[in-house]
Amino acid sequence: MENPVAVSSPEVSFARLACVIRLTALQAEVESLLHLSQVAETWVDHVNKNDYRGGWDVLPLRCQRQHLSAHPILQGFAIANGDDWENLPVLEQCPAIAAIFNQLQCPIKAARLMRLKAGAEIKPHRDQGLSIAYGEARLHVPIYTSADVSFIVDNKIVPMDAGELWYFNADQTHEVYNYGSEDRINLVIDCVANNWLCNAIATGVPNA
Repeated sequence: MENPVAVSSPEVSFARLACVIRLTALQAEVESLLHLSQVAETWVDHVNKNDYRGGWDVLPLRCQRQHLSAHPILQGFAIANGDDWENLPVLEQCPAIAAIFNQLQCPIKAARLMRLKAGAEIKPHRDQGLSIAYGEARLHVPIYTSADVSFIVDNKIVPMDAGELWYFNADQTHEVYNYGSEDRINLVIDCVANNWLCNAIATGVPNA
């Protein structure tokens, strides 16, 4: 496995990355997961209760091997070092999500769907050490979102639209507000920041 890359130069707060995403298929997969009873039971409330107000829950898609048969809370929130990460069985039903993974030329660690319910907010906070400066990267793909969702990093609004792939610096202060009447659902992927990913971030897609 390629080693993480330490970045010493000033780091961007966010960047859009080139990626082919079939949004209609992606949304159909999520709709299916939302209506499957055996999957619906594995959505779990985010454990950091002090960091949000309203509803914020998670469906684990990929976790460390040791938690493959564990409770979804461990699958979605256990923090551990190591390279032994595996897809959960639910991903067998998600070829559009797998197609996104296949375009990432970097090691993938955890992955999950994160739902911020209508009217909810994620309060300003930092995930210390989670940025390319530390060899880690958090990527987001909005699946369901709207103009009423504000994703703010370092006091700057990230112009995320559905069907796009974004990196953001989670080591910087960030917050999210869903002022809309519909739930926001993002695919969230944690990766090793190797040379390929750092270059993709540095040469991100210009906003229209």
